[in-house]
Amino acid sequence: MKTITISKNEAGQRLDKLLSKYLNRAPKSFIYKMLRKKNITLNGKKADGSEKTSVGDEVKLFLAEETIEKFSGVEIPAAHGKLEVLYEDSHILLINKPCGMLSQRAKPSDVSLVEHLTAYLLNNGSLTEEALATFRPSVCNRLDRNTSGIVAAGKSLAGLQAMAEIFKDRSLHKFYLCIVKGQLAGERLIEGYLTKDAASNQVKVMRQAVGKDSLPIRTRYRSISMGREGTLLEVELITGRSHQIRAHLASIGHPILGDAKYGNPSVNEKMGRQFGLRHQLLHSWRLELPELSGELAGLSGRTFTARPPEQFDKIRKEMGLTYGNLEFQGS
Repeated sequence: MKTITISKNEAGQRLDKLLSKYLNRAPKSFIYKMLRKKNITLNGKKADGSEKTSVGDEVKLFLAEETIEKFSGVEIPAAHGKLEVLYEDSHILLINKPCGMLSQRAKPSDVSLVEHLTAYLLNNGSLTEEALATFRPSVCNRLDRNTSGIVAAGKSLAGLQAMAEIFKDRSLHKFYLCIVKGQLAGERLIEGYLTKDAASNQVKVMRQAVGKDSLPIRTRYRSISMGREGTLLEVELITGRSHQIRAHLASIGHPILGDAKYGNPSVNEKMGRQFGLRHQLLHSWRLELPELSGELAGLSGRTFTARPPEQFDKIRKEMGLTYGNLEFQGS
């Protein structure tokens, strides 16, 4: 027999969802069968799996040790856990994700930011291998593999849920830095409609909606510094669609340097020869949080920044571009 005492990181979710995490190798039919036969109980009573768990609840598994071992397995990530952490408390972390790292894995063999995050928390004692059986830390927002910058992650269930909600309701403000082709002055709000082609994993931006799958997009940019061949922009993401910044800037004739999907091939080839650039120069540099309470009260109204990667900085300098009055944490 095994007893699971519900902690804060396990409370507030359906019992069947919790059991699917703990018995992660068991078919759902097995879990529901064990519930029907009272081989799995909640606080000593029969349960159907739809019950919401609370702190202190006891889930008892009247199963042989061999069965529990067969159907449960904790995966320890093959990752080093070395991260540039901008902020950390008991509920969340803000991480400066490097270019080239997936936010979440696309297939089981991938090692993404989530795996590095899990290794980091195991290494510093914030998470135990036992706790991984029922709770997995995760990211609250995602950046493309070749986009660097601020990613928020939850190290508790409450923090994960609360942070995910403010990303969803768009009450926080996200700002990016990018270097684009050509000269682009001033500040402007650009609007359009975005349609995604799932087969090619690319999007198209049009001035008018084309069909029911066209989604409205709004992007605001501000010119920070202009050179002969490019401009450093600060971009605010008003709506958050797939590849929005990259496709929207390309649609007005100013693609991001190094962008293989939406960029200018001849310019990208030149940047590759000159700087070894193989990815878009796009960096999520600033996060402005709204007034908050509860688990995230300590973050209420705060702003966090992340310095761009070394290669971004080198190319910026070589192109004669400056950050103007922008300031980064620790600088």
